[in-house]
Amino acid sequence: MIHHLPLRFRCVATSLLAATLVGCVATPVRESTGEYLDDTSITTRVKTNLLIHEDLSTVEVKVETFKGRVQLSGFVKTPDQKDRAGEIARSVKGVSEVINDILIR
Repeated sequence: MIHHLPLRFRCVATSLLAATLVGCVATPVRESTGEYLDDTSITTRVKTNLLIHEDLSTVEVKVETFKGRVQLSGFVKTPDQKDRAGEIARSVKGVSEVINDILIR
């Protein structure tokens, strides 16, 4: 069926398809669609687990995830809170690394 289409149209359609597929491919500085969804899920689970923990439910911790690496930033009141936030993030399935940049106020 595609053989009946003009060559110009087939070339344009092929180019658009290739561009779409390339847009879904991961690179070292860009996530694939699947990785983005996985990272969003990881971020949500880390944030939820931080909120559930009594000592950390009121602190200002930002969670960002890229390719399974979780970065924590923000402020806590004690070194124990910082350490506990890192432990909680590491316990989430799919986390490959935790970068704990939380500061103590």
